[in-house]
Amino acid sequence: MSVATDLRWFDSHCHLGSDADEVVGRARDAGVVGMVTIGTDLAESRTAIEVACRFDGVWATAGVHPHEARFGIDGIDGIVELLDDEVVVAVGEAGLDFHYDHSPRDVQVDVFAAQVALANERGMPLVIHSREAWEETFAVLDAEGVPQRTVFHCFTGGPDEGAACLERGALLSFSGIVTFKGADDVRAAAAGCPIDRMLVETDSPFLTPVPHRGRTNQPANVAHVGAAVAEAMGRSVGEVADVTLATTCDFYGIDLA
Repeated sequence: MSVATDLRWFDSHCHLGSDADEVVGRARDAGVVGMVTIGTDLAESRTAIEVACRFDGVWATAGVHPHEARFGIDGIDGIVELLDDEVVVAVGEAGLDFHYDHSPRDVQVDVFAAQVALANERGMPLVIHSREAWEETFAVLDAEGVPQRTVFHCFTGGPDEGAACLERGALLSFSGIVTFKGADDVRAAAAGCPIDRMLVETDSPFLTPVPHRGRTNQPANVAHVGAAVAEAMGRSVGEVADVTLATTCDFYGIDLA
C-alpha cells in the first residue's frame, strides 16, 4: 500500500527513546507534525518529559502502565507533580492488561482507578491501555466516571467493544495492528467508528505496520496506519490525515501554530 507524502500527520502515541534525534527527524521528513511520547512509570514519564522538552511538536504524558502497577498506589507517587509540566498533555498510559498479567490484577485495578480519578480531578485527558480486560476496564470507568477526554490507545477490540467505548464518550486510537492480516475485527471497528472519534498512532517502537514488518517501528510509519484506516472506512487518506490531526490536537489541547 503506497502512501501520500504531502499530508500532515499526528502520531498520537509513541515511545521515543535514546535515538529520538534521528527518529524525530525521519518523522518530520514523512510529514509527521506532532508526536506524543508516553510515560509508563515515574522514571519513564520523566524521560518522556525530557525528550518532549527537546523538540518542537513533541509532547509527553505521565502515568503508570499496568505492567508497572505491581508497586501499587505508591507507584504513582510523583506522577501528580509531573502533570504540571507544560509539555505534559495527559495522564497515562494507564489501564488493565490481563494478557501478560505482569502485575496482580487487583493491584492493576487499584492503580488504574487512581489514575482515572487523577484525570478527573485535573481535568486532563486519559490514555487507556486495555488488553483482554474489556469488562473490567469499563467497570472501573463506570465507577470512577469517564474523564471528558478519554482515548483507548492501540485499540484491539472489534465493533462491539468499539461501540462500548464510544458510548462512554471515548475515542479509539488505531495502531499498526489495523494493517495486520488477521485484524479483521479491528478493521471492522475502524469502519464503524465516526471519523471525528478516532486517532492514529504507531505505538513505536512496537507494532510495526505492513509493509515494514520485521523492522523497528517509528512515528514516520503513522501514514501507513492512516492509509489502512482510510481503506477500512472507504474514505480518502487525505481526509483521515486532516481529521485525525485536528481531533488529536483538540483531544490533547495542543496548538500547532
